[in-house]
Amino acid sequence: MQLARVRGNVVASIKAAGLASHKLLLLEPVRASAPLDDGDRVEPSSTYVAIDLVGAGFGEIVLVTLGSAARVDSDGHNAPTDAAIVAIVDSVQFDGETTFQKR
Repeated sequence: MQLARVRGNVVASIKAAGLASHKLLLLEPVRASAPLDDGDRVEPSSTYVAIDLVGAGFGEIVLVTLGSAARVDSDGHNAPTDAAIVAIVDSVQFDGETTFQKR
């Protein structure tokens, strides 16, 4: 799993049946040491699309499962995906310091 920030959404009016009930969000990986620091991105061009299983919104820090684990949840079981948002993060502690706290 990895931490990511929701940067936008993807709209597709025609998509595979397994994706029909899922919102598609554009994510950018973030560092646990600085989840909100735009100057410290993992890789600026590393954005990717994930299905949203929890109702995340723009700007939120989320937990994403990748690969075949993205299809394990019953909500994502029939979705042809390799990335699924499984949690909205409330806080992150890194090396004993809180680096993110949801407002």
